[in-house]
Amino acid sequence: MRASLTYLGTGNNYDGHMSADSRPGALARTWTWHRVRFVLSAMLLCQAHGYAQSGPQPPCGREPFPPYPDLDDSAIVKSWSKSDFGRDWKPPACTVWTGVGFTTLVTIVARFRHTAGAEGFLRRIGAISELAGMRYWSTTHKQWQTLIVEAHALTGAQPGQRRTDFTPDEMKEGKVLYFEQADNLSGKGIYRMHIAEASADRLVFDVENVSTMRYLFIPFLHPGEMQSIYFLDRESENVWRYYSIVRTGQNANRLILGNESSAINRAAAFYRSLVGIPTSQEPPVAR
Repeated sequence: MRASLTYLGTGNNYDGHMSADSRPGALARTWTWHRVRFVLSAMLLCQAHGYAQSGPQPPCGREPFPPYPDLDDSAIVKSWSKSDFGRDWKPPACTVWTGVGFTTLVTIVARFRHTAGAEGFLRRIGAISELAGMRYWSTTHKQWQTLIVEAHALTGAQPGQRRTDFTPDEMKEGKVLYFEQADNLSGKGIYRMHIAEASADRLVFDVENVSTMRYLFIPFLHPGEMQSIYFLDRESENVWRYYSIVRTGQNANRLILGNESSAINRAAAFYRSLVGIPTSQEPPVAR
């Protein structure tokens, strides 16, 4: 299974050309066809406008957007722009994110096969130490690089309180867990992971930074400005659906602006790790 970058849009393949026809009724049919095209185009524009206004919609009480791809298709990865729906975009209520707007916003939607069930996912999510060595495609250096240099679970929100990885039994619905990781740009940071839902058929968890993230000692993400949420739903015995949103807050340092490809590839690395795809598998999502 591959992950690919897909920008959603509307359009059709009709070129508007019609040959002359002097037979009775041809002109009427021509005008009828033009009216049908006009109505269809208006519907598509309205639909696209509606999507742009609402933005990403995770699978909680409504049909998801972007929609899930077919099982054997690549994951759909979309980077959203402020021009899609304005500066003060309001996150869907089920994310429980209170801040509006964003600096970067990436969604990944996929269908995939998985035989280990929900407990297998919990085991992988809780294995914080195994995040170390995760790789991603660096669009700056044009090569695969290590994204997560070091990672370990914590007993609380303070640094230095290391512990072993979380077990599935610990990751109950409503549980809040902490971990520390060091990535290749911002160094060490502490993160909070909240298990929002945990059942045999559905897992929902969200992650956000609780420490200030720095690049070359310059703060660029304050607490709560790096947020992600993940929805895993069982479709059938061995088929699951994946939906994620990764956001940096609208007050994030301007250093993040213009680095859309990096945000895409970092989100894709975690998706690949979670569903069992080698994180440096060719091709990268964004070059």
